[in-house]
Amino acid sequence: MMIEARDVWKVFGLAKGHHAMTGAEPSADSIGSAGGSIALREATFSVAKGEIFMIMGLSGSGKSTLLRCLTGLHEASRGSITIAGTDIVSADKESLITLRRKTMSMVFQNFGLLPHLNAIENVAFPLRVQGIEKQERLTQAEKSLDLVGLGDKHQRFPHELSGGQQQRVGIARSLVTNPDIWFLDEPFSALDPLIRREMQDEFRRLQMQLHKTIVFVTHDLDEAVRLGDRIAIMAEGKILQVATPEELLMKPANDHVRKFIQGIAPERVLRVRAILEKATKASNGHAVISANTILAEVARQLVEADHPFPVKDETGRIVGQVSRHGLAKWLT
Repeated sequence: MMIEARDVWKVFGLAKGHHAMTGAEPSADSIGSAGGSIALREATFSVAKGEIFMIMGLSGSGKSTLLRCLTGLHEASRGSITIAGTDIVSADKESLITLRRKTMSMVFQNFGLLPHLNAIENVAFPLRVQGIEKQERLTQAEKSLDLVGLGDKHQRFPHELSGGQQQRVGIARSLVTNPDIWFLDEPFSALDPLIRREMQDEFRRLQMQLHKTIVFVTHDLDEAVRLGDRIAIMAEGKILQVATPEELLMKPANDHVRKFIQGIAPERVLRVRAILEKATKASNGHAVISANTILAEVARQLVEADHPFPVKDETGRIVGQVSRHGLAKWLT
């Protein structure tokens, strides 16, 4: 596993090692009596290499606090967090700095671009901090900008770029060090809906090419379902359920999760693999659909066609077919 969190708590207002946190099972009453405020409690989960792990919840649910604990920006009050084999709770300052510079990278809602630097200089800045020679860092920054489709915007300053372009620069900057783990805290929430959708598509394209291990915080269920392999639903500082989008829809852990996903149309959550049929010769010669595609994205294509479509898995192997009859049967 690339990331492992075990019984992680974050309590503000108490010194590290306070007696209210050192018992077998800390309680809200004991923490409150000591003057502490619980932001995160009992967080336990793991993230596999190459997985997109979404953390979602309403404002104040603890999702951004959890991300900051995972990156070491907040020191966990209790529990263990292992990032790429390093226990960041017990790691010294130098080890954390090395981990952030070499292994992980972060993207936040605020693009955080330096206004006096142009695009390529902004992207190259993390390499500058590392002491990389100028020509090498500019070469790497150029490749990173090309990766996000801004090959012709190298010399533009932030005020000369649109919101979507600024976010692309921020993404390019986060990738210039070639991190193994990518942390994103609501990176698209400040964008208008059309640009946000475009950035989600760009994100999916990049992940197919780069295969990073990703932890992505969002409050948008549609975004979580569209991008994530698994989703952690949070409320009041606690993880209520960790599951695939399909599992959340079919087997919500409790009433809160059930209410959270209420109103979401199944076709916007379930993927093609949920209605997979045995392949027949009738599907031969037609466009191939990925088993991981959201049903809503191909529903019109299925309804308007008088033939089934072959379905492939992640390796490109044909694993079955889908048809409008199968879609109608499932939805009814």
